[in-house]
Amino acid sequence: MGAAGDKAKHEEASPLLPPACSGEKIPPSNPPAPDAAKCCADGVPVVMGEPLASPAGGVPRESWNSGVLSCLGRNDEFCSSDLEVCLLGSIAPCVLYGSNVERLAATPGTFANSCLPYTGLYMLGNSLFGWNCLAPWFSHRARTAIRRRYNLEGSFEAFTKQCGCCHGLVEDEENREHLEVACDLATHYLCHPCALCQEGRELRRRVPHPGFNGRSVFVMMPPMEQTMGRGM
Repeated sequence: MGAAGDKAKHEEASPLLPPACSGEKIPPSNPPAPDAAKCCADGVPVVMGEPLASPAGGVPRESWNSGVLSCLGRNDEFCSSDLEVCLLGSIAPCVLYGSNVERLAATPGTFANSCLPYTGLYMLGNSLFGWNCLAPWFSHRARTAIRRRYNLEGSFEAFTKQCGCCHGLVEDEENREHLEVACDLATHYLCHPCALCQEGRELRRRVPHPGFNGRSVFVMMPPMEQTMGRGM
C-alpha cells in the first residue's frame, strides 16, 4: 500500500512543479522591490534615469529681460515704451517709481502712495547732501518684490556664475536671499536711475497697466424701430 500510494502521488503531481525532494526553494513570482536608495537620485524619485521633480529651491531662475545698463531697451514692440522709461528715469524718477509700484500691485491708486514719499525723500536728499541718496533706501524693496514674484536671477547669483566662487553661499537659500536683498539695495544706491529703468522695462513686458487693462467694453444698442403690420 505504501509503495502504491507513493506512486499515485507521483503520478498526480504537476510536471510544472519541481520535485519536493530536491530541497530547492521556489523563487517568488514577483522579484523583491529594489532598495529605496537605488531608486532615488539625491533624494528625488527617478523614472527612466531622470528625476521627477527638482529638490526644494532647485527651480531654475529666469534672467532679467534687459541688463541694468541697457537704458534704451531693445528694438522690439516695446521700443517706444523703453524710450519713455529711459526719459522718466532720467528726468522724473519719482514718476517712474510710482508707475512701477502701481503695475506691481496691479491696483489703481497706489501711484500717489508711492510717488509722494519718494518725491519727499528725493528733495530732502538733494537739499541736504546734494544728490539722491535717501530715496534708494525706500525704493529698493520694489526690486526685491519683482525678483521674488517672477523668480528672477539676482545680482549676487549672476556674479557667482561668472566668477565661479562662493557656491556654498548660493546653495543655501536663506543666506542667498539675504545677500540678494543687500545687492538690491546696493544696485539702487549705486545705479539708481538704471535700476529703476530696468525694473520699468521688466514690468511693462510682463504686466499691463491696471488703468489700461485692455478689457472689452460691451455697449447695449437700443432696439430698432418696430412697426405693426398685418401678416399675410
